[in-house]
Amino acid sequence: MTDTITEQATAAAAASGAAATEQFRSKQRTGAADVDTERVDTLVSELLAAAHDIVRRHQVTYAEYDALKSWLIQVGEDGEWPLFLDVWLEHIVEEVANESREGSKGTIEGPYYVPDAPRLPAEARLPMRADEEGTPLLFQGQVTGVDGTPLAGALVEIWHADNDGYYAQFAPGLPQWNLRGAVVADDTGHFWIHTIEPAPYQIPTDGSCGRLIAAAGWHAWRPAHLHLKVSAPGHQLITTQLYFKGGEHVVDDIASAVKPELILDPGPAVSGDGREVTYDFVLDKV
Repeated sequence: MTDTITEQATAAAAASGAAATEQFRSKQRTGAADVDTERVDTLVSELLAAAHDIVRRHQVTYAEYDALKSWLIQVGEDGEWPLFLDVWLEHIVEEVANESREGSKGTIEGPYYVPDAPRLPAEARLPMRADEEGTPLLFQGQVTGVDGTPLAGALVEIWHADNDGYYAQFAPGLPQWNLRGAVVADDTGHFWIHTIEPAPYQIPTDGSCGRLIAAAGWHAWRPAHLHLKVSAPGHQLITTQLYFKGGEHVVDDIASAVKPELILDPGPAVSGDGREVTYDFVLDKV
């Protein structure tokens, strides 16, 4: 069993960068024509000025500069730019982008979202293997507007790692839609999702991001979490992650994405094995 997990971890780390890059490109969210020239000038000029200041303050040597150039080139060759940016930069972009939005808190999307997951009814069991390991979890709640109006038919997209910390479509050997689904809430905005509790995991460490982590003496761990995108017509989509009270690395997440409002505290399941938790989503209007 240990050898199998080790082989899977190595394969997942080697392939996840390329998979994340391909998924990001498929979203077609970029385009220089959509960005104002003056805005580009301002942002890039200030970014370069900040880099210049770092070089001057820390007396960066040519050896260090060449090491940086080599590492930046390798990040691209490893396909790890989505991983690098999502882990160390996205949490600030999310904070700024949503600072004026009312309703539930959001956080980063991360590199492992895949659109077009199977549509499921309001009460549903996520696709999983017959022998899926992990503690059963009932994740339930209601989607409403800021004024408390139930949002009938709201879409709750959910995806998360398995009990070994791996994501379908980013690790070999997992069914395509394992632990991924798009649940359609009922007429009162309620949903009931049967799944398993995910495990904490390390971001891939055998590529450029891993070399940076090792060189800086950091850890590579993310706490166990559920990923969600919640949407309804006429309302702003929320992208978020929900964590587990007392879980490992909740207080020192490598991606700095944990917020107090996003921590779940499941209790024993009322019916059956495992645990259950209720978490409601409040969406602001467009």
